[in-house]
Amino acid sequence: MFIGTTFCVEEKFEYIKQIGHGAYGVVCSAYDHVNHCKVAIKKVPKAFEDLIDAKRIVREIRLLKFFDHENIIKVLDVAKPPNPTGYEDIYIITELMETDMHRVIYSRQDLTDDHLQYFMFQVLTGCYYMHTANIIHRDLKPSNLLLNKDCTLKICDFGLARGYEETTTTLTEYVVTRWYRAPEVILNASHYTNALDVWSLGCIFAELLGRAPLFPGDDYLDQIKRTIAVLGTPTSDDMSFIGNDLARKYIRKLPKRNKQSMKKIFPKANPNAHSLLQKMLVFNPEKRYTVKNCLEHPYFEKLFVDINLADNECVEPFDWAWDNFEPTKDKLQRMVWDESLQYHSADEP
Repeated sequence: MFIGTTFCVEEKFEYIKQIGHGAYGVVCSAYDHVNHCKVAIKKVPKAFEDLIDAKRIVREIRLLKFFDHENIIKVLDVAKPPNPTGYEDIYIITELMETDMHRVIYSRQDLTDDHLQYFMFQVLTGCYYMHTANIIHRDLKPSNLLLNKDCTLKICDFGLARGYEETTTTLTEYVVTRWYRAPEVILNASHYTNALDVWSLGCIFAELLGRAPLFPGDDYLDQIKRTIAVLGTPTSDDMSFIGNDLARKYIRKLPKRNKQSMKKIFPKANPNAHSLLQKMLVFNPEKRYTVKNCLEHPYFEKLFVDINLADNECVEPFDWAWDNFEPTKDKLQRMVWDESLQYHSADEP
């Protein structure tokens, strides 16, 4: 128990310390005395008060169970609730990582170009696997990239993930923390592709280079202004993906801006980093680099020789058919119960 939070989990877990908290709950580190390893335990209290949030938690559990990649966090256990329904809290046990990218960026830790290459290569490799499984993360930001002291990186927090062949899905719901949102998200494009993840990764790359966010907008309009101030005023062709006439008119009325050189913004960076960033941060999603393009860029020449991209492809796409339902408290509780049984089948009566 700590800070008013009680963790009701199996006795095999010995509490170590709190390591994080957020909108969805509290995370602590613990020692698993059965498997002899440290783990992270995420408690989501009163998980079913908001059915949309509860559905996101179920989605994340299913996705993490589906993934099998060294650069994506693994779920080790879902605590078995006392009953199939009528409970309130959810506990998810995952691998334990030591820190996250946000903390590293804003620490005094010296970051060399080798660090940046290795960080970006790992997150891109994880995203390549994810995209071949027909999954867009949609919330990539520094705090969702977990790190260890040996620089191992793992992507986490898949509650907002979606498939990218769902061309009828609009972007009306909250997607991606504002500073990492692609123009097509901010401008409410009618549909989207995995290019929005590449934009977010470009923003993270820029933040690693400059130790500060590149587009720290105060609101949606300020975000667009800051983006255009760096990338320059988009052409009519580059605004073709914007279905909203008012949005196009707003951009046309803004003062004309010329494209800034990444070399000027990040004068000490590797020239290949400038080149890659220029390809990732492209206003028009159809002209933006794919994750595969990024991995094949000369910036990663030293690292790319050691991997085969085919080995980092998901064997089969994730089946999103289950996700198309109207959530109810009873249904969601039963779904979490069913997921937990896959880790506790021996406990069944």
